[in-house]
Amino acid sequence: MFLYWLLARLLYFPSLLWNIVRQGGNRRWYDRIDNFVLLGALPLRRHADELVEKHNIKGVISVNESYETRFFTFSPEEWASRGVEYIRLDVREYFYAPSLLQISTALNMIERLKKMDHNVYVHCKAGRGRSATLVACYLMKDQKLNPQEAVDLLKAKRPQVKLGKFQWEAIREFYRQENEHGKWEYGK
Repeated sequence: MFLYWLLARLLYFPSLLWNIVRQGGNRRWYDRIDNFVLLGALPLRRHADELVEKHNIKGVISVNESYETRFFTFSPEEWASRGVEYIRLDVREYFYAPSLLQISTALNMIERLKKMDHNVYVHCKAGRGRSATLVACYLMKDQKLNPQEAVDLLKAKRPQVKLGKFQWEAIREFYRQENEHGKWEYGK
């Protein structure tokens, strides 16, 4: 466990810099997934006002540990001053995924803001793994998709999505749990 903690911190800033450099190529910083959800990378200060003004973002869900958002992004107070609700779900980088409770918390926020016709920006460092896990669960629930269908749709909108073993497990467990409680049927 300590080794993963150390690895995540040692690789964070070099990999963030790599993401910033890659943005100049064919990689977008964020992508619209549907009419209400945008999935992307860490919303740097230079992106924040654009997200609020251009995309009607009224909610930000950060799937990052606190050290990841400390220097480059708006604080919760800065988001609030722009009329944006902010939650941070503390999920370690690399070999981790959001818990079922964190997924539920995020989906509740998305649904609540969606009912008010507001958009939500969901992010981790690169918008590829931890945050993509949440958005895949949102798509399954919202569009009554199975895990593979949700991830395929997600990758069609944001090609750089890359889910690891633990993220796939979280998606499948969310799907099983939702179906066991009779909330939707398998597949479409």
